[in-house]
Amino acid sequence: MPPPDAAKKLARQLGLFGTTMAVMGGIVGAGIFINPYLVAQRAHTPFLILGAWVVGGLIALLGGFIYAELAARSPVVGGQYAYLRDAFHPAVAFTYGWVLLLVIQTGGMAAVAVTFSRYFLELTHWPVGNSMIAAAALASLTAINCAGARAGSRVQSFMTLTAILAIAVLEACTFWKGTAPISWQPVLDQPISAGLIVAFGSALTPVLFAYGGWQTSSFLGGEVRDAQRTLPRALILGVVGVIVVYTSVNFAYLSALGPAGLAETTTPASSAMNALLGPRGGQFIAAGIAFSAFGFLAQSMLTAPRVYFAMAGDGVFFRGVAWVHPRTHAPVIAIALQGIWAIVIALTGTYAQVVNYVIAMDCIFFGLTAACLFVFRRKADPKSAGVGFQVPGHPWTTLLFIAANWMIVASTFAHDPKRSFIGLGIAIAGLPAYFLWRSKPSSHELTRMHTDLTESNPDHPR
Repeated sequence: MPPPDAAKKLARQLGLFGTTMAVMGGIVGAGIFINPYLVAQRAHTPFLILGAWVVGGLIALLGGFIYAELAARSPVVGGQYAYLRDAFHPAVAFTYGWVLLLVIQTGGMAAVAVTFSRYFLELTHWPVGNSMIAAAALASLTAINCAGARAGSRVQSFMTLTAILAIAVLEACTFWKGTAPISWQPVLDQPISAGLIVAFGSALTPVLFAYGGWQTSSFLGGEVRDAQRTLPRALILGVVGVIVVYTSVNFAYLSALGPAGLAETTTPASSAMNALLGPRGGQFIAAGIAFSAFGFLAQSMLTAPRVYFAMAGDGVFFRGVAWVHPRTHAPVIAIALQGIWAIVIALTGTYAQVVNYVIAMDCIFFGLTAACLFVFRRKADPKSAGVGFQVPGHPWTTLLFIAANWMIVASTFAHDPKRSFIGLGIAIAGLPAYFLWRSKPSSHELTRMHTDLTESNPDHPR
């Protein structure tokens, strides 16, 4: 069993830059180079296409505000897991961590690792299978992050900055080549009606998924210096930075391809660079996609293991997962557990099915985590000085964020009930495991019992 103060052994090594890069790295993945065509297929004018990316960014920023206040109120290891545990019940938090490990994080990582391998092999032409390169990427990042949060953060920051640089070059080439100006007429492709609202809402779905991932930086709350101030600032700066990047690159896509051309290609970044610079442009953007995918993997390997570490510290997971390396101050067993399971999913080729199972589950926990804010505010001491950051427009803005996510849940269950209910089944299957682990006292409970005993009996050996 790990010592009661295991969580204290995680060193606070990350500053504002590293934490902001973790926020941006959790969002910017290979999708922004590929998925904008889905938005163009559903919103057919430049105004609506760019409007969808701006509105989606504002919803993500609203989520960033909510998580910023939660982080200011509870800057602890595990982030979202800890908020759910402290606001509602440890079983709710465990269910989130269970699904995160089994499918949400590891399934997403396996899928992105395979994407990375495809573009890597396109550039290198090595005679190796996609799954082997994906497994090698995951294994190398597992080893790097076992060397400590600072080492993992440096790799992740470099990869994220490189991906952003690739986007900046794409945009610069678009404007340098002097492509035709965007035509803003017509503003709408149909009269304002329920049909237009539904179409715009459907365009928001891939946008919101593209903006997802900023919340994982909250897992690092126990390793951020001056976390009550740094983590909220990093969340807001990171989300705003991604809004600028995503909106500007879609402007570049529209300039190079037009709305019809963007809707017709499933690889808009490659199409735009091929049109602008020929085959060299296509190779350059392939490298940018590979760096972006690797950066996302690095961020995932840096952040999510802190949830499993917190679960083990609470006594609701394998106790050894709470072990921290005495030199690197990294939860190496938690990191290795996630890396090995992601490799298994990548090698077995089940990542596509796994990712499909958890869309609804992810949005359910988004809404529940935002609802934690109501609980924390109600429990707060009215005589206290409060926290450094508070959500603007609360409670209405918080309710809007919850409603937006749970509308996606309802839509997902309606359009893909089979996979949605499989995801729900995976979550519910974690409850027996929770109660099995919970039947044993956690390290925190043992510490509390020891403290109570020594306070009531001063002669008891400490």
